[in-house]
Order: sequence, then C-alpha cells, then structure tokens
Amino acid sequence: MVQANASLQRIVIIGGGAGGLALATRLGNRVGRKGRAEITLVDVSWTHMWKPLLHEVAAGTLDVHEDELEYLAQASAHGFRFRHGQMIGIDRTTREIKLATTFDEDNVEIMPERRIPYDILVIAVGSVSNDFGIEGVREHCMFLDNTRQAEQFQRRMLSAYLRAHSKHGTSTAGQLDIAIVGGGATGVELAAQLYAVTRAFAAYGFDDVLPDRDIRISIIEASERILPVLPERLSEQTTEQLENLGVRVLTGERVRSVDHSGIHTESGGYIPAVIRVWAAGIKAPDFLTELDGLETNRIYQLKVDDHLLCMGDDRIYALGDAAECVWKGHDGNIPPRAQAAHQQGMYLAGALDRRIKGKRSKPFRYSDYGSLVSLGKYSTVGSIMGNLLGKVNIEGAIARLVYLSLYKKHQSVLYGMPRVAFLTLANLFRRTVHPKIKLH
Repeated sequence: MVQANASLQRIVIIGGGAGGLALATRLGNRVGRKGRAEITLVDVSWTHMWKPLLHEVAAGTLDVHEDELEYLAQASAHGFRFRHGQMIGIDRTTREIKLATTFDEDNVEIMPERRIPYDILVIAVGSVSNDFGIEGVREHCMFLDNTRQAEQFQRRMLSAYLRAHSKHGTSTAGQLDIAIVGGGATGVELAAQLYAVTRAFAAYGFDDVLPDRDIRISIIEASERILPVLPERLSEQTTEQLENLGVRVLTGERVRSVDHSGIHTESGGYIPAVIRVWAAGIKAPDFLTELDGLETNRIYQLKVDDHLLCMGDDRIYALGDAAECVWKGHDGNIPPRAQAAHQQGMYLAGALDRRIKGKRSKPFRYSDYGSLVSLGKYSTVGSIMGNLLGKVNIEGAIARLVYLSLYKKHQSVLYGMPRVAFLTLANLFRRTVHPKIKLH
C-alpha cells in the first residue's frame, strides 16, 4: 500500500474508466512507486469494467464478476491509492475535492462527507445517458451507463423469460418485446446480443417460449440510418443483417414520450415493449456544471485546451467523455469514444510526469483509429484509419480481430502483455465449462 507523503505532489484522478484507470496505473508505475508523487484514484464503484462491454453484460453473454477489475488490488500492485466515493464539488481556493456521504445498501452511513486535497486534479468521470428531457424516459426506460444497470437489465430480461415460460406456451403477446432507442454502436450491438441470447435460452430448457413467435426486438433511431458514424454502405449492410435476424429497425423515428408499456413516436407510431432501453445519446454528469466556476458546454462537458487543461485553471485537467476538446484539423470536437479516453489518459501520464520534473509537454493530438461495431458471432463491421491507406472499410473475421484488439490494448496497460496472454487463454478454457449465457 502506498503511504501518503505531504511533501509530494498530490495528483488526484476522479473516475476509473478507460482513461482514468489507465492514467492512474501508468502514473503509479512511473512516479508513484518511485516516491516522486502521490497518486490517488477516486471512484464511486469498487470495480472497473470496460464500458464498451456493458451490452454483453446486459445480454448475459458476459459475467461481469469474471471480467471486472478490483480498484484496491490494482492500486496496491501499481503504486497508487484508491478512495471510494462520489465527487460532489471542488473548492479551488483550498484545492480540495468534496466527496459525498457514503451509504450501504441498507442506507446506513459508512463514511461521512469528506475532502481530499490535491495539487493536480484530473476529472475523468465519463458520461451518462442523455434523455433530452423527453417525457417518461427517466421513469420507464433502462440505461446502460454502468455495471449495476447492465446487471439490472439482465435480471429483468431473465425474469420476463421465466414468467413467459411458466405459462407453458400461452404467453401474453408482447410480454417479451424489447425496444432499444438509439441506433448507434450500443443499441446495435445490444440487439444482436439479445437475438443470440433468446435463441440460446431454449437450449437451457426455456423451450415453451418460441423466439420467432413470442419475442420482438426493435431499434428506434431518429436519424435516417443506423450507425451514422460509419460509411453508408456498412450502415445499410448492418441494417440488412439485423433484419435477417428478425430485429425490426425503425429509422427516421423520433421519440415523443415513453410510458410503462411502450414508446410513442412523433410520427404517431407506438412500439409496445415490456423492456425499454435508452441508448440515444450521452452527456457529462450534471454536477460538472457546479464545480466552482469551471466552464462547461451544453451537454455539461468541461471545456479544455489542447493540453487537456480546464479553461481558467492550470491545475485541473479533464479527459474522455467529460471533456470538450477541439479536434484540430477537423470540424468539431474529439468524439466521445473509449479509444479517445485511452489516448488522453496515456498522454496525461507522460505530460504529468514531465510537469513534475518542471518540463512542458506538447499539445495532445488525437489519432482516429476508426469505428467498429460487433454483431456478436454474426458479423463485425467498421472502418479503420491508417497513415498509408487512409480510411479502410473492413468486415468479417478481420474486423472482429481488430475489434478485440482494442480491448486487449486497454488490458495491456492495466496488466502488461504477459498477464493479458494468460487471461485470454484462461477465458478460452472457461468458456468450455461455463454456460454460454448467465442464468441467474
């Protein structure tokens, strides 16, 4: 365990996602272990899960407890400290962050409201779903912002399946219908995973439920096509693949309101669904607008310069989905993707190391490696970027390998390549003895 030392530079990182945890691990290895700075990671959860995998947790094709990382164990092994808590504010005068009171599941206080001092602060709290103020979304939709919500979705889906199965082939129409609002990567990947799961349930004894008869999965997208970040040909190809699987794809449909049994669209349509998932947009957490005057944009992201420093404060950085960073040479900002957060985390690991030494770093430059979308075992499509070939569209087995490599790259920063190789082998063996889907 790393001991506090008041004479050291205190670097506090808020958020242990793709960028924050990678930054804490790299900085801990570089400067924390060597006693050159005190690194503290703060997160509201006890464990880390790579967010692009949450749709698999929700579908039950990935058991989060076999793939998550314990923050305390990671901190002990890599030269930083972990503190559990939810940030609710900053005092920029005294340079302290404020953490909310922590309660257990029975609403009994565990830790009181407290403060943690910092010399350098990095805000990497990620994003949450944006309901755009649409009536009924918060009350009647499920979200996939964290592992708790993904597990809640999986349990609700399993419960609905159990109820339908208990009626021995006399299930009520629509009681297993699932509507997904948002045709981006999360919505499309979740739909494909759910199709596979509904077919796999029969192999485990749920044969009274006939997927083609009793289940309808719908994607509702406001744009004229799903996956608007991909080339039109790949978007059309993915739509065709989903429709071949029986997934209904509704484009050009804006949601007007949501109730307890379905979704109303502005065109007058109504999509009944017992499970309703909102994956239609993101924003930064609301509390970022109340951080002692730090400047935010319309979706609450902190505005940063090309060194990822928050406007007006040279001691506070922001990265990932929580930061609005202009994409130099492009029309717009750096997109909110896990690869962007990872790159920014790696950049800050070097930049803060240099800052401790009294040196200045070059501005951050984002490298777009493209976008990939996995339809599970059915297909993977996307585009990759390269210096020699430019933008290249890929699909099939090659696209699947590239898709998997993005996660392995993230793991390699956290564990090192030898351990990643062993983890990959262990996962392959585990699949031979564990069920294909989570059944509890």
